[in-house]
Amino acid sequence: MAASDIPKERKVIYNFVGSSGLRVSNICLGCMTFGKTKYMNAPTQQNEDSSHQIMDRFVQWGGNFFDTADIYGPLYSEQIVGRWLERRERDNVVVATKCNFPVGVSQNRNSVGLSRRHVTASIRASLERLHTNYVDLYQSHAWDAGTNIEETLRTFDDLVRAEKVRYVGLCNVSGWQLQKIVDTSQRLGLNPVISLQQQYSLVCRESELEPFQVCKANGIGVLPWSPLKAGLLTGKVRRGVSPSEGRLAHVAQSGVARGRGGEAFPEWTGFSDKDFDVLEAAEEIARQKGRSVAQVAIRWLLQKDVVSSVIIGATSIAQLNDNMGAANGWSLSQAEMDRLDKVSAVAKFYPYSTIDEANTHRSNPMARDYVVRSKI
Repeated sequence: MAASDIPKERKVIYNFVGSSGLRVSNICLGCMTFGKTKYMNAPTQQNEDSSHQIMDRFVQWGGNFFDTADIYGPLYSEQIVGRWLERRERDNVVVATKCNFPVGVSQNRNSVGLSRRHVTASIRASLERLHTNYVDLYQSHAWDAGTNIEETLRTFDDLVRAEKVRYVGLCNVSGWQLQKIVDTSQRLGLNPVISLQQQYSLVCRESELEPFQVCKANGIGVLPWSPLKAGLLTGKVRRGVSPSEGRLAHVAQSGVARGRGGEAFPEWTGFSDKDFDVLEAAEEIARQKGRSVAQVAIRWLLQKDVVSSVIIGATSIAQLNDNMGAANGWSLSQAEMDRLDKVSAVAKFYPYSTIDEANTHRSNPMARDYVVRSKI
C-alpha cells in the first residue's frame, strides 16, 4: 500500500489544538497498543514491526499526531515510537506523552505523582526513550492529590522555558480541578494548558457537564480517548451477549484490565440497555450512509466544536484504514447529529437540571458565560 491509494479528499484535515498555534491531524494515533509485556498482554497488543507499519500507514493518511505515555508497556510504547522517529523528519511529527503513574516496581517513594522531582525525572527518561530532545505536548496523566498544583504547573512551565516541552496538556480531571488549573496558571503568569485528554464517546458524555464547558471558556482543545468505548461502538458487542473478540473479550475472560487498586474497570465489564440503544441508532445511520459504525461514532466526535483531534487505537492496518475513513470527505447531517445527541444524552441531575430550568429563557450569546448554556 502507498499514500497514492488514498484520495486527497479523504485524508485528514488539520486543526489547531485549542487556542494554541499548534496544528495537528484531526485524528491522533494512540500508541497504547504498542508493545506486549506481562502488564499489557492482550492479544491486540502489537509487536514493534506491526506498530511501525501502523505508524507508517497513519502518515500516509496525512496523520502527524501520535500519543503515548511512559506507563504504556510500561516504557515499551515510547521505545517503539522512539525507534520509528529515528527514520522520520522530527519536525513533521507531533509527539505527545504523559507522566504521573509509576512505571514499574520500585522502592522509590518519589517515582509517582506530579511532584517536581517525579515530573523532571519522567521527562528526562521519556526523551531518552523517544530519541528526541523535545516533546510537543507533555500531559499530566491524572490529577495528583499529593502535590500542590502550583508545584506541578511551575515545573511544567520550567520545562517549556527549557525547551524540553513545547506545550502542556492534561488528562482525566474533573471540572473543578480543571478550573483550578486554569486559574492558577493565569494567576502565576504561566504558560497555559492547551488540551484536555478525556474519555469521550457516544456512551461516555459526562464530561460535557463541566470539564468541557471550562475548555470552551478558556480555549482548551479536547482530545477524546476511547472514542469507540473499548470496542462497543464497532458493533462487535451485542446486547445480552458476552464479547468474544478484541480487548473487551480479553478483559471479560481474564479480568486482567485492573485499576491501580486492583479493581476491574467497570466500563469494560458491562454495558447498559441505553448503551445498546445508542449503538443501534449508530448502526442504522451507518447502514444508511454506507459507513462502518466506528466511522459514525468517530465522525460524531469530530463534528463537536470542542474537539481538536480524536485519539484512536489500531491493532491492524485494516482497522486503522476503517477508522481513518471518518477523517474527511463526508459528514453527519444535522438531523443525524441531533438523533445521536438525543439517544446518547446524559440525564441532567441536580444542580444541572435546576440551572438549566432557571435559564430556559436566558440564553444571551453576548454574555461572557454564554458558553455554559451552549451545545457541546
